[in-house]
Amino acid sequence: MRKLIVPALVLAAASVAAPSMAQSYHRPAPPHHGAQHAGYGAWQSINARQANLDRRIDQGVRNGQLGRREATRLRGEFNSLLRLEANYRRGGLTAWERQDLDRRFDRLSAQIRNERNDRDHRRG
Repeated sequence: MRKLIVPALVLAAASVAAPSMAQSYHRPAPPHHGAQHAGYGAWQSINARQANLDRRIDQGVRNGQLGRREATRLRGEFNSLLRLEANYRRGGLTAWERQDLDRRFDRLSAQIRNERNDRDHRRG
């Protein structure tokens, strides 16, 4: 009986500690955005942020909020960020590199938001 309890306790302790080791680099949204967005303050990995930005550009094109030139420019900046991240990851991400990527993701996110809301390519 004792042989079963000890491994079970070790396994339980490891499963509690594992989520704390997960990486995330996303800063919470500014306070004025808190009530408007689901998941406010939720931590996102770099991959999740990239997927979210890519999805937002696609949605903007589909619903007419982004014109072809706007989308092409935003995609170019997005792809440039992907290349920069790949270069950073070659030697392992340092804290400074994570912060740099986070700042750049924030800037691109703001550009996407501004372009989607500037109303210069609305249909109708």
